[in-house]
Amino acid sequence: MNILTLLEIAAGADGDRVAIGDKHDGLTYARLLELAGAFAAGRTDAAEQTVLYGSTASPAFPIALFGSAWSGVPFAPISYRLADEPLRRLVEGRAPALLVADGTVADIGAQVDGVETVGPVALVENLCAAPTVEIAPAEQDPEAPAVLLHTSGTTGTPKVAVLRHRHLVSYVLGGTELFSAGPDEAALVSVPPYHIAGVAGLLTGLYSGRRIVQMPNFDEREWVRLVREQGITHAMVVPTMLARIVDVLAEDGRGLPSLRHLSYGGGRMPLPVIERALELLPEVAFVNGYGLTETSSSIAVLGPAEHRAAVEAVDPVIRRRLGSVGLPVPDVEIVVRDDDGLAVPAGERGELWVRGAQVSGEYAGVSMLDADGWFRTKDGGWIDDEGYVFVEGRLDDVIVRGGENLSPGEIEDVIGEHPHVEDVVVYGVPDDQWGEVVVAAVVPRADGAVDAAEIQAWVGGRLRSSRVPAHVEFRTALPRTDLGKVLRRVLREQFVPVTA
Repeated sequence: MNILTLLEIAAGADGDRVAIGDKHDGLTYARLLELAGAFAAGRTDAAEQTVLYGSTASPAFPIALFGSAWSGVPFAPISYRLADEPLRRLVEGRAPALLVADGTVADIGAQVDGVETVGPVALVENLCAAPTVEIAPAEQDPEAPAVLLHTSGTTGTPKVAVLRHRHLVSYVLGGTELFSAGPDEAALVSVPPYHIAGVAGLLTGLYSGRRIVQMPNFDEREWVRLVREQGITHAMVVPTMLARIVDVLAEDGRGLPSLRHLSYGGGRMPLPVIERALELLPEVAFVNGYGLTETSSSIAVLGPAEHRAAVEAVDPVIRRRLGSVGLPVPDVEIVVRDDDGLAVPAGERGELWVRGAQVSGEYAGVSMLDADGWFRTKDGGWIDDEGYVFVEGRLDDVIVRGGENLSPGEIEDVIGEHPHVEDVVVYGVPDDQWGEVVVAAVVPRADGAVDAAEIQAWVGGRLRSSRVPAHVEFRTALPRTDLGKVLRRVLREQFVPVTA
């Protein structure tokens, strides 16, 4: 089955429903399918092996995605925020290719042999003006590569994850019912096209019948305005986005009357942020999703009822689940294994491994699945007695102090509860005596002062002494990717110990 089939099914169910854009004049399902066909018809004799998309979200994105599937070539969204040289190497590595891009990305693509470049606006205009022609049905090879995504790579060079049609179709059909959304429902997509959430959110939203409103560049005030103006009922954000949205809502006090469902993922959510969001938006159903590019998006979900139960709970076991990513989604298995690859009991920490039909685990043609289909996430974590999954971050980020493994996330959660702390990240640096010691990079709140000794005392009063930061540095902001993932390697490179 081809991902194009998902659009064909949806268009057959209600072709006149608006699929993309404004509720009054957006693209209908039928028109989106027609334009995808026109895209494929124009590529019949083309030499490209890949369709690259190097721009912000626009109608050209789904048209090129489904048109590529129809043409039988992989679709590769690339980051338009990359520096010129890495971007040039990326484009050269995919030639011959069609590059849908504007601005600097288009300028770079125009200099690469074998790359044809077209702007997203021009692409849509040309397709709309093209005559209708008959085109052969898309091949239904589930093993064909559908989407190529460059992993975010917070610790090194990004890798190209290969998502085949069967992986994406399995993800959509595993958790989405055809046209289960009402005609009044609309989803705001504010993550960029080159992120797995941008691809997965588009596919699941369209299959469910939910109108997709695209936000080219995130801005918290514009996000709030769009939700109110477009009657947005569903949205997905990353933790840093939610923190900024919450500040806007707290400031204007008007809430989000249309919003019914808000999902988040892509990184650790600070408990104070989600607790504040639950308080400000009591009628909204919150969902935390955990997934990776290599798993076609979410593999575990903490649902709305579990959010409310956790935040209202007195029982610490239930309350701590607010910091979990919930339970595995249907047809996905998650286990925790030790360094020798052996499964560990509930409550014991180790590495998360995952298996399921939506799991690709493939980089540029090389499968990283073991003989039984398991994929190593390289994320540390544990699973409680009821099956709730707790993710503690990348294994590379674990701090080994005197032979003891320390989770940065555990310490970050405690420091984040301090009333004068706005943001925090914990990482390790080399130490002659202990091997590694804990460093806390803290962004203080504007309305309060805090010093290193106070942070150290705060941690020491709540965790074992080994978790107390040996160094506390104060910053105005933390280095993050554009999707909010902390760049610990940058902090390590910039660290300068303060000597007495």
